[in-house]
Amino acid sequence: MANISRGGLTSSDWHIDPSRKAIYLDVNPSNPVALPAHLLEQWHIDRLSDPNHARTHLESNHYPVGMARLDNLSSIQLSQIQELVNDTTHTNWIALLHKPSLDHPVVRQLIHDYFYDFHTLPLPPQENVSRLQSTLGHAYGIELLDTPQTREPHTETECQMIGASEEILQIFKLIRKIAHTDAPVLISGESGTGKELIAQALHQRSDRAEGPFIPVNCGALPDTLIHSELFGHEKGAYTGAHRQNIGRLEAANDGTIFLDEIGDLPIELQTYLLRFLQEKTIERLGSTKTQVVNARVIAATHVNLQELVSQGKFREDLFFRLNVLNVKVPPLRERNEDIILLAQYFFQQLKQESNSSAKGYAKSALTSMTHYLWPGNVRELINRVRRALVMSEHKLITADDLGLEEIAPSSLITTLEDARNLAEKEMLKKGLMASDNNISKAARSLGVSRVTLYHLLDKHHMR
Repeated sequence: MANISRGGLTSSDWHIDPSRKAIYLDVNPSNPVALPAHLLEQWHIDRLSDPNHARTHLESNHYPVGMARLDNLSSIQLSQIQELVNDTTHTNWIALLHKPSLDHPVVRQLIHDYFYDFHTLPLPPQENVSRLQSTLGHAYGIELLDTPQTREPHTETECQMIGASEEILQIFKLIRKIAHTDAPVLISGESGTGKELIAQALHQRSDRAEGPFIPVNCGALPDTLIHSELFGHEKGAYTGAHRQNIGRLEAANDGTIFLDEIGDLPIELQTYLLRFLQEKTIERLGSTKTQVVNARVIAATHVNLQELVSQGKFREDLFFRLNVLNVKVPPLRERNEDIILLAQYFFQQLKQESNSSAKGYAKSALTSMTHYLWPGNVRELINRVRRALVMSEHKLITADDLGLEEIAPSSLITTLEDARNLAEKEMLKKGLMASDNNISKAARSLGVSRVTLYHLLDKHHMR
């Protein structure tokens, strides 16, 4: 049997709101801490001395509030309490401990990551009990409202993009600057960085916002169909063409067409796209009639188009036509300060669809996210958060829920050389961005020669 007591009260003494229940876990029954009668008058408190018994009791009863004493515990006991607190998603926990116990780094981390609040012992009859009563009441109310325990940080947003890093803020600024022009835009960046969101933001802020936004993935269409999909066809233009088809370019009239993965466009069709960019006209397949189309072209690529040009796989004249305005999207690993903001944003967005009882991230999960390189960029982050919300059975999402390796504290130590390299790379990025990638201007702004700047770019693989 679990060691359950009611603080000395009998059933005839209970005049407590039955919903105001709390569980009190004290694994040191040989040296118990008595809870003052004044506190017990307002709360129905079940006291247990074993974490496993407490788990069983919590599984069969709902306690909005829990208290756990953290004095003089072994590492195994601390681990048991951590697992218990993390597993009880609908209980807000308050730690009770003597002040010297706060000097224990594991205890401090445990409270920081998993507890709603803490109070130091001993509890005098009046003042601290009143404070503890107030804290219990707050924790109780928060649980009833099911309110997230952390505030969303203040960030800037643009068409569902979110961030506070210098890199993303510069992109937001560029979007607002070039949105109202009709010139073609080329968006370059790794897969999963949000290139289509940038295209949508440019469309929504443009004078064409009331018109259609037509996305086309040039790499997803078969070579035999892409001409018809882009430019349309007449009835009977080829076998199987049983009716007239309006192409994507024509459908984007008075709006924007977004050509994703433009580097995958077959070179024989690049001539037709070049003609459209020059003359704003198209001809449907099987027709000799010219159609005037008023659509802005925004293209995106994850490959280096200049290299494709040098390989003869992409027309140089088309590259220059598309690359009038350029937006370079940095990978997520280069905007480290945005990782946690994005993780918290997507947590709130995706929590509704998963019906998850998780209330946030454990500190270990946040640390793992900031040290992961994110090869799949923002798309991978979204997928990992979605997976964690489905898989997690705890109050706080762990690194394991995200499918990430937990970072040991020792691995967070960086050398002076690492710190110097990181600072150099950050200054190079800022210098290049401020000078619009003009090497001479960047060298002057950084106070180095062109030769030194080239050397640093090579050193950090930024050429």
